[in-house]
Amino acid sequence: MDQLVSVGESVEIYVESTRSSLNDTTPGLSLRLLGQLTITRDGEPVRLPSSRKLRALLAYLALAPHPVSRSRLCELLWDVPNDPRGELRWCLSKLRGALDEPGLHRIETEGDTVALRLADTNVDALEAAAAVAEGIETLGLGRLRALAPLFAGEFLDGLELDRSPHFTSWLTAQRRRFNSCHVAVLEHMIALLPQGADDAAAYLDKWLELAPFDGRAHVALLENLARRGQIGAGEEHLATAAELFHSEELDFTPLREAWHEIRARNASAAPCARSGPGLVAPQPPIVAVEDERAALRRASLAVMPFAESTANFRGGLADGLTHDIITRLAKLRDFFVIARGSVFALAEKDIAPEDAGRRLNVDYVATGSVRSLSGRVIVSVELVEVRTARIVWAETFEHRPDEIFVVIDDIGNSIVSSIAAEIATVERNRAMLKAPNSLNAWEAYHRGLWHMYRFTRQENELAQQFFNDALKLDPTFARAYAGLSFTHWQNAFQRWGDRDRQTALAFEAAGHSLLVDDRNPAGHWAMGRALWLRGDQDGSLLELAVSFREVVHSDRTEETGVTTLQHPSEDPNEHP
Repeated sequence: MDQLVSVGESVEIYVESTRSSLNDTTPGLSLRLLGQLTITRDGEPVRLPSSRKLRALLAYLALAPHPVSRSRLCELLWDVPNDPRGELRWCLSKLRGALDEPGLHRIETEGDTVALRLADTNVDALEAAAAVAEGIETLGLGRLRALAPLFAGEFLDGLELDRSPHFTSWLTAQRRRFNSCHVAVLEHMIALLPQGADDAAAYLDKWLELAPFDGRAHVALLENLARRGQIGAGEEHLATAAELFHSEELDFTPLREAWHEIRARNASAAPCARSGPGLVAPQPPIVAVEDERAALRRASLAVMPFAESTANFRGGLADGLTHDIITRLAKLRDFFVIARGSVFALAEKDIAPEDAGRRLNVDYVATGSVRSLSGRVIVSVELVEVRTARIVWAETFEHRPDEIFVVIDDIGNSIVSSIAAEIATVERNRAMLKAPNSLNAWEAYHRGLWHMYRFTRQENELAQQFFNDALKLDPTFARAYAGLSFTHWQNAFQRWGDRDRQTALAFEAAGHSLLVDDRNPAGHWAMGRALWLRGDQDGSLLELAVSFREVVHSDRTEETGVTTLQHPSEDPNEHP
């Protein structure tokens, strides 16, 4: 069965989800893009001309989701003063000779477009992309072991083109994407490996080679060393890692604390392991150490500075848009947002967004670009889940460049609302798949939201239960108090319970929300609702206005809060 997968910027491909992993003896035609580009037919190498542009053309067409115009290919790969169409015809002719078979034409031209048909071809990059689309975190150990050898090297390793900026940009994006995919495969595979697996050390070394500043990789390696009794090696690695982190001015404290916890845990388990010959105390699989404050974990996001094609300096439209997005998302208080200074400092060092996400240990990274074309400002943006390399959301916005502040405001509104909504959806869906007794505060809150917006008495009771669970784990969770307040508001409004008692509970929960965080829009929204139930319409409108001002500035509206604003003169006591 075919499925649609995403590879890089605006690139989607249909691939066979049941295709087996590529190897040197795979029957039929195989195309390797991860590492040096090679073609094999029934295990035998297929010769290609030495032309770098021919190889670049082949790779680009292999990942293209639809036929590409000849003019686009010429712009991508050739200088205008040359004869680009003539060179393109030569390259296509050579590719036909290498790829086509009797009765089977893989290079198709129709009108002014060119397409490469690979339905029967094994392509390593497409298989890796399919795994990301499927969800690397959902794959079993066997599938992950089969995927790991696909990453024989960097995407199109050794291939560079001079004076081809468009292709270079595309190539950089693909290398970044597949590197992130490789890291995700290694991380999730290591988490599933049984204790004592012979290949664990090799996979850990590769993970650290690809992501040397990923704290989870260092913790996983230290855990592995400690379980093997190699405490001295762990101390040596910790010292080396400390120098590495300090050289980049990164916080090393979490890693040092993790090592102390690992040593203490393994020291306490050591006597059990020596209780008898051949007896080894049971150990969990190799995983990154859970922080003792795991119950308080919330989603985190880094918005990396947007790239601007027409500016070689900081401070232009792209930077203004980035700053605005960071500020608005932080105001929402929905999740933890990395400060502007941290992301710009990493961007100045030319750190790729996915790498920055791992250095900052965040769950999501948003990045984008700004360019001007034919009197339009075009902003492309994508949101990536760091640990799975999955593109959660991608979009392109266009606007007339009449007023720079209008562009920032309009497009910024759309980006902020989309990012907040997409992260909420992913987190809610993840929470729904977990056992209720395994949820942390953040997950319990999102589980509560899912039930709350079903708007039935039974679902409202379940929502109330999950909000209370969240608050037991994190008594400082302002939004959980706001959600709890709304469940009591619904009980009072719908007459599902004693109206006076439910009104008092709604007011009490809203008060706790504001006590914890008086700048959280959800808290003011909850208080406005509660005051409306109490008949204090002036106070209600004041609180709702505070909440409304924040969410409207970020192009978000809490539907229930807006409903109250639209009917300020209604008497709450007249409702059924």
